[in-house]
Amino acid sequence: MTAVSATPATLIVVPARFGSTRLPGKPLRPIAGRTLLERVVAVAHRAAIMAGDCDVVVATDDLRIADHARDIGAEVAMTAPDLDSGSSRACAAAMARPATPQWVINLQGDAPFVPPSVVAGLIATLREGGADVATPVYPLDWARLDRLRAHKQVAPFSGTTCIRGADGRALWFSKAIIPAIRDEDRLRDTGPVSPVWQHLGLYGYRMAALQWFAAAPPSPCETLEGLEQLRFLEGGRTIATVAVDAPAHAMSGIDTLADLALAEATIARLGDPFSAG
Repeated sequence: MTAVSATPATLIVVPARFGSTRLPGKPLRPIAGRTLLERVVAVAHRAAIMAGDCDVVVATDDLRIADHARDIGAEVAMTAPDLDSGSSRACAAAMARPATPQWVINLQGDAPFVPPSVVAGLIATLREGGADVATPVYPLDWARLDRLRAHKQVAPFSGTTCIRGADGRALWFSKAIIPAIRDEDRLRDTGPVSPVWQHLGLYGYRMAALQWFAAAPPSPCETLEGLEQLRFLEGGRTIATVAVDAPAHAMSGIDTLADLALAEATIARLGDPFSAG
């Protein structure tokens, strides 16, 4: 009798929408010869191999994206067009599986430069610990902090910072730069790294926590800041932060034509992570 393999306990979901306000059809846009979706799916597949016992699915509400996803060898879950967040789409895709996974990774479809090792690290943190959610953060040296401050002068809601406890538990996230730094000149003289951690927009969830999120209404601070992870904190859920190296390809996402051009320039300067895997 032939053994039937169990459904993997971990699922990486790549939410991909066609209807972006600022960049319609962005999952299908080319970056240095590969579509944005193709690049993100490649990251997901490499991470799944690293982690083991892991599936990958593209969650979309658009047949054009679904067709392209299948063309590049990705499984597809069709989700409702009215879902309000990537986390909700990830939950819908997970619930549609033949067996519900224990852990779900939400790898946003506009983040082509996330290292597969970071995704695999989130999976390991969820499997080994007790947190409801896991997400990566990285420390800012003083030069990066200065650049973030300058960037926020023109784009105040670009870039998210995090305060974390000694155990790595997230205490808060904000679009403001937190914590405020008293006596900064003295701190700059003590070492090259600032006390500010920047968030890398990638999440892993226990399935029960993700189901809770999808059923709960947006929380007050989530609405003010535009940060869905605050729904978990305001709801009393725990978020483990995973410290990672500052990314060489320092782009949080692709949202505009200018971002596409910057992504291609970054690949030309630093190399193409797609071909590195």
